[in-house]
Amino acid sequence: MSILVTGSTGTIGSQVLNQLIGSGVEVRGLTRSPNKAQFPAGVIAVAGDLADVDSFRAALEGVSTLFLLVPNVADELTQAMQALTVASEVGVKGIVYLSVYNGDTYADVPHFASKNTVERMIEALDLPATVLRPAYFIQNDLRQKDPLLNAGIYGMPVGDKGISMVDIRDIGEAAALELLRRERAPAPLPRETYALVGPDVLSGADVANIWSDALARQIRYAGNDTAALEKRMKTMMPAWHALDLRLMLDRYQNDGAAATSEDIARLTHLLGHAPRSYRNFAKDAAAQWLSR
Repeated sequence: MSILVTGSTGTIGSQVLNQLIGSGVEVRGLTRSPNKAQFPAGVIAVAGDLADVDSFRAALEGVSTLFLLVPNVADELTQAMQALTVASEVGVKGIVYLSVYNGDTYADVPHFASKNTVERMIEALDLPATVLRPAYFIQNDLRQKDPLLNAGIYGMPVGDKGISMVDIRDIGEAAALELLRRERAPAPLPRETYALVGPDVLSGADVANIWSDALARQIRYAGNDTAALEKRMKTMMPAWHALDLRLMLDRYQNDGAAATSEDIARLTHLLGHAPRSYRNFAKDAAAQWLSR
C-alpha cells in the first residue's frame, strides 16, 4: 500500500514529499506530466489530474492514504468533493486534507468558503480524515524581495489587526506526520483537525520592523490598499483569482487571523517543537539575499 500526494509539484506538496522520504512507506506523487516531474529519489510519479475524475480514480489504485491539496482554481470545490467521493469509494483508509485557517468565518472569500464546504462534507460523511488549517504562508513573502531591497517597503497589505503566519516547513511536517500515522494504523482513525499557525500575531507594521532588523535598514509598511494590489495581481493571474486574494486580505484587515494559545499548543504537540517564527525566516532570507 502507499501514500499518494496531490499537488506534489507545488510549494506545499514538495514539502510533504521531502518529509515522507525515508519513512519506509511507498510514496507516490500525482502529476499531469510524470516524465517531467522532478521528485526526490524514491518517489513514484503517477499520472493523473484532479480535474479528470477517471484519471484520479486510476491513480488511486493501490493507495491506502491520501494527501489532498486542491489548487485555488475556479472549480476547486468540485475537484475536492469529487476527489473525496472517489477516495471513499475505492476504500482509501486515511485522508489528510489541506484546508485553511478561518475558513468557517471568512464566508465572502471564495477559496475559504470552498474549503469550509469540503470540511462539512468530510464531517457529514464521517470520512477518516485529518483536516489541516494553515494560516497565511510565511514564504509567500519571498515575493517581497524586490520591494524590500529596492524600495525599502513591505508591500503585502496584511493589515493592522495581526495574523499568525505559518512556515511552510511546519505545514509539510504536520501533513507527513498525520499521513504516516494514518498509513501505519491497522484501521481507519477518527477525524482530527489542526490549525497550522505561527507563534506570533503580526501586523503589517510588525513585519516591516522584523525586516528592518533582518536587513539592517529601515523598512516601512506600504499600507492597506488592497484595491491597488488587486490591480497589480490582475497582470499576473485571472481577474477572479486576483479578486479572491483581495477579499482574503480585506478580511485580514477587518478581522485579523490570530491563533489561540490552544491552537499553538496542539500544533507544538503534533510537531514535537514550537512552530517556526517569521523572524527566523526573515533572518535566513536576508542572509541569502545579501550574500549574492
